[in-house]
Amino acid sequence: MIWSKLILFAALTAVGWAQSSSSKEVEAVYPDAHALYLDLHEHPELSKHETQTAEKLAARLRSAGYDVTEHVGGTGVVALVKNGPGPTIMLRTELDALPVEEKTGLPYASKVHTKDDAGRDVPVMHACGHDLHMAAVLGTAEIMARSKNTWHGTLMLIGQPAEEGFGGAKIMINDGLFTRFPKPDVAVALHVSNTFPAGIVGITPGVYNTNADSIRITIYGKGGHGASPHTTVDPIVIAARTILALQTIVSREVKPGEMAVVTVGYIQAGTKNNIIPDQAEMGLTVRTYKQEVRKQILAAITRITKGEAAAAGAPREPLIDRYQGDDLVYNDPSLAQRLRAPLEAALGKDNVATAEPITSSEDFSYYVEEGIPGFYFSLGGADPAKFAEAKATGTSLPSNHSSLFAPDVDPALHTGIVAEVAVLRNLLNASPEELHKLAAQSSR
Repeated sequence: MIWSKLILFAALTAVGWAQSSSSKEVEAVYPDAHALYLDLHEHPELSKHETQTAEKLAARLRSAGYDVTEHVGGTGVVALVKNGPGPTIMLRTELDALPVEEKTGLPYASKVHTKDDAGRDVPVMHACGHDLHMAAVLGTAEIMARSKNTWHGTLMLIGQPAEEGFGGAKIMINDGLFTRFPKPDVAVALHVSNTFPAGIVGITPGVYNTNADSIRITIYGKGGHGASPHTTVDPIVIAARTILALQTIVSREVKPGEMAVVTVGYIQAGTKNNIIPDQAEMGLTVRTYKQEVRKQILAAITRITKGEAAAAGAPREPLIDRYQGDDLVYNDPSLAQRLRAPLEAALGKDNVATAEPITSSEDFSYYVEEGIPGFYFSLGGADPAKFAEAKATGTSLPSNHSSLFAPDVDPALHTGIVAEVAVLRNLLNASPEELHKLAAQSSR
């Protein structure tokens, strides 16, 4: 699809939504959803500490008529509304924010600082759009509760904590998400980014994103005076050599054309310029599509890290801790194809794009691994004019996790609500035979 056509269509149609029936529904709930967005953006909370965030979302869902259970998997929220016999469909949003200092300059920008789990003072920002996701879920929840004549079955809304690398989905599952509550026939979620202009959604059949592995490496040396390096084994130098060597894994060991990323995101060592420390720590993220490439890279990281330490005469082997590993999100192709039609009907055919897989990760995969067909789609968040300018000049807009990330809330929030309602109504009107067929295909 031609980008200029997409951008022009989004810009022209965004102002005309109020004339459609779906937009009238959205306009009725939009003030509540937008107010929640502003509140959440200004008052973000870190992973596993989303106490106030969860309470705000739970209170509003309860007011909308849902049976709400709090503290599932810590701060998780489960909200149910039953509307006769039919399928159970789950819509999930995330609750957590990131330790990022906001620099958007917005009048409602976060100024929050807090202590992280290590006791460090850190800024907090909704730099990944979870605040917009929650606001969209609230608007969707209110519409669905007010229009029970348009669907049947059970709608299950999930407010999930700790998505940002802390396995919140797994924590909720372990706390009985699918035993204490109905197990869904289908699980749905969306994610906002600047990959598309606001007003557009993207569908990715099959592989949506990457496997993600988080690794913590501790390199051990022998500390001493910075003026007498010959009496030490410098772990910082070992770490520097290791970092450079790790970059050869993708460039020299992985077959060209295979998707692979090895990034060293931090290195921590030492306390003073003239002291060589006893150890250095660094954190890595690894991204892959294929399991065999994943195994290859993880083995190479271990081999190289131990080899560099041995070459430097380190007093002991490095500690290599793979403390988090999430599998990629897979969109059932039949489900993605099924849901294209209602999205096109609700948003316009030219506002539904086919999106390429992305390199970020997402623990939504845990739900799919429970045997639940999943549909995870993209929501455009970029200002259409800025998006067009960036395309024309070859520049990039701020990505998720950037201190400058700020979705174009209107129309992005409108679009998110319209899209979620369209998807849920389609699935909640599906026959058992249709959903059983999807589940059978998904488990192959």
